[in-house]
Amino acid sequence: MHPLEQMIKNESVEDILLVFSLKSACPSIDRMYVRYRFEVIEEGELWKTYKRLLNEGKLAEGEKGKMIKGPNWKEPEFSRTKKYSEIIEEHKKNNI
Repeated sequence: MHPLEQMIKNESVEDILLVFSLKSACPSIDRMYVRYRFEVIEEGELWKTYKRLLNEGKLAEGEKGKMIKGPNWKEPEFSRTKKYSEIIEEHKKNNI
């Protein structure tokens, strides 16, 4: 299983958005969910969570619409502990 697929399937939508929205545009995140957890798109959960994170100050809009950390942003545990780093490195080795 691809590391990204594992993250999307195993982590909360909130945690994925807190990490990926700082580096990826919304259409890219949307595509990840279309590919690995379509029900999140189908049920509107992605957009609702995204709006909630903005309202709660966990995410904020920066220059040119780019997302930045809001005043209440906290790094999700999977990112802080580098939970997927070994899987990602292994995946890189096998795909070179």
